[in-house]
Amino acid sequence: MIDECLAVEFRVENDDCPLAEATQASSVDVEVSAQPPQRRSDGYDLLQFSSPTSDRLTQALDDDERISYLHVSKTDGRNRYRCLSKHPCVVHRLIDGGLIVETLRYRDGAAMIFGAVVGRDVLKGVMEAAGDTVGVKLERVYPLQSEAKESPSQRWNLTPAQEECIRTALEMGYFAIPRETSSEVVADELGISKSAFLERLRRGEAALFRQIFR
Repeated sequence: MIDECLAVEFRVENDDCPLAEATQASSVDVEVSAQPPQRRSDGYDLLQFSSPTSDRLTQALDDDERISYLHVSKTDGRNRYRCLSKHPCVVHRLIDGGLIVETLRYRDGAAMIFGAVVGRDVLKGVMEAAGDTVGVKLERVYPLQSEAKESPSQRWNLTPAQEECIRTALEMGYFAIPRETSSEVVADELGISKSAFLERLRRGEAALFRQIFR
């Protein structure tokens, strides 16, 4: 059994995949939050991602001949996309090397990949895959154990569900002024009902405020 798990952060530049190129356009000034691409047996990648509402991003994707079956749904200032891509993303090589992707974000033509590897031998395999790929840079690596000691849920006495709720809401712009998304959209991202999201959020906020103002 391998008992060492490492958190890693990669930055990818000069990737010519559709999402990287679409966000590189000077007229497209949004951050795209993506799920890891799913490789299909027919050779296409299934892409699922979201961004603040941007007609220019939608047009850039629609004009890309490598993209097919582009579907866009709009909810409270945020677009959710699904499509097929003929062009594989660089992240595939890292996944094949053993990287477990947790978050994947594109902005200004670059991708930030946050994930984990199980053991240093797997990290070596991921780095070898990255070494064969143009523009991949390891930004940070650290043991997950140390991250766990400093996790907000332990530091501020939050439940894991409350921490996930607050973190997701923050990343999606729920606390922004003006608000960039709605409670319904965040709840959908978490896979829970709106009422469950609001309850977790309020309980988490109450726990934080009690400790800050005690």
